[in-house]
Amino acid sequence: MATEKQIQELYDRIAALREAATQRLGADLIANPQLADALSQQIDAMLAALETAETTAPSPADSGLAELIGLGPSGATTLGQTRLPTRVEGYDETVTSERILAMGDLYYIYQHERIGVFRAMRKLQELFRAGTIRLSSGPGAYGLYQFDRRQVLRFTRNDRLASYCRAFGYCMAPAPPGARPNTRFHELFALFINEVTIYWRDKRVSEVIRERAYDPSFGSIATVRRAGLDLRNDLKFASYGNLNVLRVEVMQLLDETFRILNAEDVRKLFGADTAWDVIEEILTHYFNEKLETSPRQRMAVTGREILRWLAQPHILQTTRAQFEALLQQVAEPAEEWLMSAESIGLQEQRRPRGRVISMPRELRVPRDGQRVSAGT
Repeated sequence: MATEKQIQELYDRIAALREAATQRLGADLIANPQLADALSQQIDAMLAALETAETTAPSPADSGLAELIGLGPSGATTLGQTRLPTRVEGYDETVTSERILAMGDLYYIYQHERIGVFRAMRKLQELFRAGTIRLSSGPGAYGLYQFDRRQVLRFTRNDRLASYCRAFGYCMAPAPPGARPNTRFHELFALFINEVTIYWRDKRVSEVIRERAYDPSFGSIATVRRAGLDLRNDLKFASYGNLNVLRVEVMQLLDETFRILNAEDVRKLFGADTAWDVIEEILTHYFNEKLETSPRQRMAVTGREILRWLAQPHILQTTRAQFEALLQQVAEPAEEWLMSAESIGLQEQRRPRGRVISMPRELRVPRDGQRVSAGT
C-alpha cells in the first residue's frame, strides 16, 4: 500500500531516469529514432508494472479514510503518510470482442441485404409458388420448398431491417420500439478508414523520399488509435440485445440462400454460371435495378475485416513499430473499402477532378450508330 509521499517520489525518480537516459543517449537518439521508442517503452513498462502491483494489493477495510482524517492510532500526521490509489481499470480495455465480431458479421449481412440477395430469393420463391418458372423436383426446387417451410421460425425481414437501423443507423425501417438508431456509426467508420489510409499513404511517401525505407514513418499513430477507439466504443453501446443471435441465424440464412441459388437447376433456368449471376438476372429482369454487386460485396468483406481487427486489443498498442505491424492487416482492406464506397457515391472522392481527358467530339458515337463528323 503506497503512500502519497512514496507515489510522489516514484514519479520524481521516473522523471529523473528519463532525463538521465536521454542526456546520455542524446546523439544516438537522433541517429536512431527507434531507440527512443524502445527506451520509452521500457520505462513505461516498469511504471505500469508498479501501478498494477499497487492496484492489485489489498486495501484497508475503510480504504484509508481513517488514516486520512486522523482517526484512531493509525491516523496520519502528514498528508504524505496517507494511502494514494494510482488508477482504476482503463475504460478502453473493457470491450468484449465477441460483440464487436458480431457487429462485423452484421455489417457483412447488411451489405448483402443492400445488394438484393434476399429480395432476389423472395422473388424466386414467389415465381416457384406461382408455377411460372420451370422448376419442379431438382435440388434447387426442393431447397426452395424447405426454405419456405423454415421461414416461420426465422427472424423476419422487418427484424433484420430494424437491427441495421439500431446497429449502424442505416434505417430502411424504423428501429425497434424504445431503441435508438446508431446515427454516428457511418461517420466514425469512415473517419477510422480515412485515418488508416492516410497513415499508410504517409508511410509509402516516407519510404520513397528517405534513404532508409524501413525507418519509422512520419504518420501519426495517435490519430488512428483515437479514431479506432471512438468507433469501437460506439459499437460497444450498439451491440447489446439480440444482435448476436440474429447475426448467427441470418448468416445461416445467407448460406442457405446461396446454396439454393447455386443449385444446377436454378442456374440452368437463368442461364447463369454462379449464384451471383442468378441474383443479378433477377434484379435486372424483375426489379429493373442498377447493380452495385461488386463494390457492395467488397465493402461487405473488407468492412467485416476492419471491424474484426477492432475487436482485438491491437488498437491499444502504443509502440510505433508494433502498431504499424498490426495495422498492416487492415491497410489494404481500408483502401479497398474507400474506393468501393467512392464508386457508388457513399464517400466523397479524394482524387482531384478534371484530370481525365474527355473523348474528342469527333470520335463520339451517337445513339443512331453514326459517327459524328469533325465539322458538326
